[in-house]
Order: sequence, then C-alpha cells, then structure tokens
Amino acid sequence: MKKLLVGTAAVAMGLALAAPANAQVSLDLGGHFKGYVSWLDQDTTAANDERSIDILRETEIHFTGETTLDNGLTVGFHAEADVDDGEFAQDESYLYMSGTWGRVNFGSEDGAAYLMQVAAPSADSNVDGIRQYVNPVNYGLATANTTLTGFNTGGLDYDNDASTDADKITYMTPVFNGFQAGVSYTPDTSNLGGGSRSVNGNNADDQLNQLGEAYEAAVRYEGQFEEVGFALGAGYTHVEREDETVVTNDDLQEWNAGLDMDWGAFGLGVVYTENNNGVDNNDENETWVVGADYTTGPYKLGVSWLNNESDASGVDVETDRFSGGVVYTYGPGMTFRGSLGYVESDVQGGADVEATYALIGTQVNF
Repeated sequence: MKKLLVGTAAVAMGLALAAPANAQVSLDLGGHFKGYVSWLDQDTTAANDERSIDILRETEIHFTGETTLDNGLTVGFHAEADVDDGEFAQDESYLYMSGTWGRVNFGSEDGAAYLMQVAAPSADSNVDGIRQYVNPVNYGLATANTTLTGFNTGGLDYDNDASTDADKITYMTPVFNGFQAGVSYTPDTSNLGGGSRSVNGNNADDQLNQLGEAYEAAVRYEGQFEEVGFALGAGYTHVEREDETVVTNDDLQEWNAGLDMDWGAFGLGVVYTENNNGVDNNDENETWVVGADYTTGPYKLGVSWLNNESDASGVDVETDRFSGGVVYTYGPGMTFRGSLGYVESDVQGGADVEATYALIGTQVNF
C-alpha cells in the first residue's frame, strides 16, 4: 500500500509540473465560530463542584489557495488554525490535487477512515455528531477513571481518526455510480510536534511502545432506492506498535460501519465502531450510535443515542448519552442551536456518573 500511495502522489505531482503555469490562484479566508451558553448539573467528587452556567466555544481560521490548470488538474493548499485558549496553533496543513482520476491529499490532514466515514443524524452535530466540538460535562470533577476523563480531551464521539492529523498521503477515487474508495499511509502517527517538518531530519523509528506507521482503507456508497436516499460506508485503520517491550501492548486496530437514510424530510442512521485500545488486555472499546432528524423549512429537529462500552483503564465502563435539539438556519452559514442532553456512565466497582445539560448557542461559518 505504501508504494501504491507514493506512486499515486508522484503521478499527480508530475501532472502538475507538466502543466502550463498560466492559471491564477484564488486565495480564500474562512473558518467558523461555535459559541454556547451551557447549563450543567452533574455528579462530582466530594472535593469538587461544577459551575452551573458557563460559556463554551470553538473557533478556527481556515486558509485556502486553489487553482485549476489548463489540463483540468486542480491544485490547492489548505491550512487550519485553532484560535482558542489564548494561542494561534496549526491544526491542519496540506496540499491537495484532484481531477477526473480522483484526489490526493499530502500533509497534515485526517485519513480516509475519517474523511469517508458515514455519520448518523444528530440533535446538534457540534455536541453529539461524529466529532464532538462542545462538551459541557466535566468528567475530571467526577472521577479519576481514565476512560471518562478522556472524554474531556478526545470527546464523547465516534470519529475514526486513529492517525490524527499526522503527516500522511491519502488517495480517494472519483465517485463511480455512487461508489468511492480511499486509502491512506501515515509514516509516524506520533509525529505531531513539528520535529521533522523541514530541516530536523527524519523521525526516529522503533521507539519504546510508540504507535508508528498507519494504514487506512475506506469505502462509501451513496444511492437512491425508490423514495429513500442512503449512504453506506465502512473503514479500517491499522497502526503498528513500535518496539513492543510491554508485552500487553499491541498494534492499534479500528474499524467502522454506518448507514444513513433519508426519506423526504425524515432522516435515520446507525453507526457501529470499535477499536482494541492498542493493547492485548483491556482491549474492548465499542460504540453504537442511532440518530434521527426531521427538517421543515429553516428548522431541523434531531435526536440521538450513543452507547460506549470500554475497559481501556482495566475497569469496565458503559456510557449512554441521550440528546435532543433543534437547529435553526437564520442566514447563509449561520445557525442558532439549542439542545438538551443526559449522560450516564456505569463504572464497575466505582462511583457512577450522571449529568444533565442544556445548551443554546450559534455557529457562524465564514
């Protein structure tokens, strides 16, 4: 797979070099602001207390330069920066080329398993979507269980992004009669600190128990059956474990399957995903998501249920989240959002965690 991806990228770059350089590059500035007022009532330890009312936000700035050459080849560059937490930090940065032969991404970007993953309908995709951007529950106040506290950093969601934004090569085919496939190769998933971006040399290999090379493959099919439109997809990721001195560690494996259906104004979807936590023992991490929505004019009403079972910390934890909400579009790229949620985590031999929350906010894409 590595040779195939490198070869595909080389062909794409060769096409770019062979094309006449008489096209103008368009430069675009974009991004989004997601801001919410949140109300929360949750279980905490005796030494802690949650703030009932707070403000949560997530903001990004996007830069894109793109041109289409005389031979039909589109060449572009895309970069994203997080502007919250008092800093301006790179999130993604990659080159892309596309044409009738498909598309190649080269650089810091998510892989095929995430880019082609099918998502279920949601109450508010920022809260209960495939990737969680806003999380009102503070598990750090409730427990020291690593499975739960991980939701404060990684989100309680189901995105298959095991290779993260580490530098990679991704190839995605064009869409043939609704069918599309994609593959990705990442040399080193642990390479996120910028150490080999230019003149610092190649990264070290065979590092103690680090996760290294990653291979991804995904397929997706979108079609119509009578009055029902649907999207069906699956993806798989394999990340190799380097220098397995700890015998209980293992290669990380993750896969997903999803189905999303639309009938008129109604939508219904289900997603299943699992991974082995990169270990031989305590290797259960399974997630089910079911969602439904209804669209009428500028309003979309949605509900979802997520169930996660994991023993990543050596303790069995089962978490259920129930969400309901409405999204109102008040202008191009502008939405008001309101949702209610309830989360319950049953911890084997430990204190269970329950949380109820309400969110109201807006998202502006520019």
